Amino acid sequence: MTRGKSINLFLMDGTANGRIKCTLANWTGVAYKIPRTELDKCKERDDLKQSGVYFLFGTSDQTGENVVYIGQAGARKNGEGILFRLQEHKRNPDKDYWTEAVVFTTSNNSFGPTEISYLENRFCNLSTEARRYIVKNGNDPTSGNVTEEKESELEEFIDYARIVMGTFGHRIFEPLVEITPVPVAEPLKNDEPLLYLKTTKANAKGRRTNEGFVVFKDSMVSVNPTKSCSDSILQLRKKHAERINNDVLMEDVLFKSPSAAAGFVTYSSANGLIMWMTHDGRTLKDIENSEL
Repeated sequence: MTRGKSINLFLMDGTANGRIKCTLANWTGVAYKIPRTELDKCKERDDLKQSGVYFLFGTSDQTGENVVYIGQAGARKNGEGILFRLQEHKRNPDKDYWTEAVVFTTSNNSFGPTEISYLENRFCNLSTEARRYIVKNGNDPTSGNVTEEKESELEEFIDYARIVMGTFGHRIFEPLVEITPVPVAEPLKNDEPLLYLKTTKANAKGRRTNEGFVVFKDSMVSVNPTKSCSDSILQLRKKHAERINNDVLMEDVLFKSPSAAAGFVTYSSANGLIMWMTHDGRTLKDIENSEL
């Protein structure tokens, strides 16, 4: 059974869009969300001179997609650590895309080189598998050699870090759709039904989520736009063109609404509430009406 968590968020600058410090009960970790423009205000924070792992979040100028760089920083004898590394990235013209950093360290300065290498490796792998952000790391970081006891301890740290990262507004570790396997005879009452969209030129599957609507990998999409296709749908197809191969979607794609998803699949303006249906013919509109 999943239990509730108590999270402490401290707005360091007194505003929601400034620096934020995050701690949890019974967790030695400390996390910071730092806008790029506010980095200089952190010079006096001793815990940002320690070892840790950091994320640089931004948007691609070419595609408009979310991008992230994940790195580690070890504490140095001269007192320089995470903050010094972030300042280096801020001065680097090749990393001008990032607008905010998220940092993970500890309240007791317990991270050594082995720990931060393991965390960097696991965070990179989780982010790549989730496919929400383009991970800009050039090399796959090594995991280092950790004992099974240390691995268990670090995996617990990662579990808490995933919660904190989501609280900061970045679902970088979470898959687009959480599918809980259950026996066919005992379906979950709140489980979202699998929905289908079929036309003479398209055959797709998808599901509602709390973020919008996901069209699943292996869905077949229409090849050419209709005359009534809106500019927004044309832009969606252009944005996700690399995810389509021979009219087949090569990975799950999240859309803001069922209609955007339906428009993407059919390459036309579409009403997703009536085009997405269950296997027995109930429309998404029917489902939503039954939930009222």
